[in-house]
Amino acid sequence: MQLNDPAVWTARYRAVREHSLALAAPLSDEDCGAQSMPDASPIKWHLAHTTWFFETFILEALEPGFQPFHPEFRVLFNSYYNGVGQKHPRPQRGLLTRPPMAQVRAYRADVDARIAALIGGGLDAAGRSRLAGLLVLGLQHEQQHQELMLTDVKHLLAQNGLYPEYLAQPLPAAAPAGKAAWLAFDGGVTEVGYDGDGFCFDNELPRHRQFVEPFELASRLVTNGEYLAFIDAGGYRDAGLWLAEGWDWVCAQGLDKPLYWHQDDEGRWCEFTLMGLQPLDPDRPLAHISLFEADAYAHWAGARLPTEAEWEHAARQSGAAPGAPPALPHPGGASATGTLRDMFDHCWQWTSSSYAPYPGFRPAEGAIGEYNGKFMVNQYVLRGSSCATPAGHARASYRNFFPAGARWQFTGIRLAR
Repeated sequence: MQLNDPAVWTARYRAVREHSLALAAPLSDEDCGAQSMPDASPIKWHLAHTTWFFETFILEALEPGFQPFHPEFRVLFNSYYNGVGQKHPRPQRGLLTRPPMAQVRAYRADVDARIAALIGGGLDAAGRSRLAGLLVLGLQHEQQHQELMLTDVKHLLAQNGLYPEYLAQPLPAAAPAGKAAWLAFDGGVTEVGYDGDGFCFDNELPRHRQFVEPFELASRLVTNGEYLAFIDAGGYRDAGLWLAEGWDWVCAQGLDKPLYWHQDDEGRWCEFTLMGLQPLDPDRPLAHISLFEADAYAHWAGARLPTEAEWEHAARQSGAAPGAPPALPHPGGASATGTLRDMFDHCWQWTSSSYAPYPGFRPAEGAIGEYNGKFMVNQYVLRGSSCATPAGHARASYRNFFPAGARWQFTGIRLAR
């Protein structure tokens, strides 16, 4: 990968970095500093950590006479890179009242100016090639955090009994979903993994062959209305539908509905969104569901979850590709047409596949190699993308992953059989 046109690279870098600040713009400094749970991070931390990534992996390696913006930031804003050094404890990121937001913005501006100077010249051919590769990874990394910024702040605002809005905009009703169709796909040997000449994460490689039996996939995602029928049928009270660990999880937490669903005194269902509390729309795709809940619903519906190989095979065979996410950060209307729809841009879709390395997987050398490989245990793969995924970030081979009980992301259900 070469850095042939500095102006193009500078513009691309600036666009991604400015989008992160735009996502934080509707929030107060108080909003940006709070942490609602250990799995979520404060917006201020996201803005600082993504800057730390460029400072640590690019400036420290390539900038002549490198000096850190602040020596202690190396520890405060390291996420999980043991090869870099010490880390501030993840559950305590919300206790970092210092540095203030103004200093985090100054940190971003300083690193941005130094990256722009590095892009503009001064490196030999080998250095420019290395810079290009690290810039792409850093921008993809920041886009991942942009999605986390939306899901983390949603979880934060949901803890407030005022149900505050992130965006003060109405959420229009979805079009009628209609009945989902079952679409058949031939079995046989299929290829899985990235096959292009652009960027991909290391966990998408190497491309390899897998065998799948003939299967069917639902034409659209499961809707709120369909999941409400599962609740009304006693789905959260029927141990026979649940994986053993999932049933223990439901009982231990006393769960009887998805995250962000509320029922008022008159029995009407509402859903907390980034646009505040909204009436539950039965035609919208269901979101914020755990693997445990997705699997139990699939059993109740007489179906199952797809494997990640089935999902990717179906996406490629049908020509499904990412488009434009909904105008507002919430899943749009489901579609019941006879083609495979909503594979991207609405909800990440749980698969039954454990997150594991592909045959022949090799992590990169050094601290960068900690990006994906060391998390390949006790996680399940999700495919597609969500309404919070930045445009241009998704692809058919992308492998998202979370523990089975996670549900603060925009995660939904697509059935298979």
